[in-house]
Amino acid sequence: MDIDLGVTLAGIRLDHPILAACGPWTATGPEIQAVAKGGAAAVTAKTVTSEPRAGHPAPNYITWDGGALNALGLPNPGIHHWLTEFAATRERLREWGVPVFVSVYAESPQEFATLASLAAQVAPDLIELNASCPNLGHDPTTGAGSAEGIAFATAAVRAAVRLPISVKLSPNTSDIGRVARLAEEAGADAITAVNTLPAMLIDADTGRPALTNRTGGLSGAALKPVALRCVYDISRAVAIPVIGVGGMATARDAAEMLMAGATAVGVGTAIDSHGPRVLGRIALDLHDFMAAHGYPTVAALRGKAH
Repeated sequence: MDIDLGVTLAGIRLDHPILAACGPWTATGPEIQAVAKGGAAAVTAKTVTSEPRAGHPAPNYITWDGGALNALGLPNPGIHHWLTEFAATRERLREWGVPVFVSVYAESPQEFATLASLAAQVAPDLIELNASCPNLGHDPTTGAGSAEGIAFATAAVRAAVRLPISVKLSPNTSDIGRVARLAEEAGADAITAVNTLPAMLIDADTGRPALTNRTGGLSGAALKPVALRCVYDISRAVAIPVIGVGGMATARDAAEMLMAGATAVGVGTAIDSHGPRVLGRIALDLHDFMAAHGYPTVAALRGKAH
């Protein structure tokens, strides 16, 4: 059977549906290039903010049997320094034919629009609005991360740039389909689902929280069932494509996420655990899975669980 892994995401043609999700594994130019060489169909650069951020003190990233817990706090050099470094990386990935997405975080719709306009100067293929980081000292679903805040931010960015926009949502909400629908109505071209889930681990020897920040964002295998449910609900609520993220480490994980309704699958914590080549391996194994189960295209697999 001839298998076609190609997908189209917000007008962007991808060789296969396995992407590198935003995270510490895509914080610098060399890291982005390494992930692209590892087989990603597209790479999402780590979130950038208006001003430099030092992030939270260590320990701020720990692994456990169920995945990882992080409270990095969005450390980054700020948009102006970042633009200089990112420009060269963008050209290199363009030579390789690997699309690159830019993630931005802000605390108001106007700041989101300003950041998106600055990021657009280096011509990324898509801008992802990180409207849901759980590690900044407040509920990620309030303020700019509330349903209404996300709608306002999306509309502001839509008015500021012509590039495709994806909005990254928090799983920590009672009706994620409604939030996604508001983002779609405001001009989003895609939805990224989901961000990490606020969580905690405790060191039994000391009786203290394992992270200096006390709480952090849960990712990895423990997040997978939550992410699948969110993508399932979102894909029923909107017509725009969904990038499914959360606990994706194998081809079977990716197949389940596509069956839930995703168009593309973001891999994150598995890169940290297994290295960038896990991306290419998942894509190859997905090809074999589709051949074994009689799916000639990703479209034939997508939404199967519905």
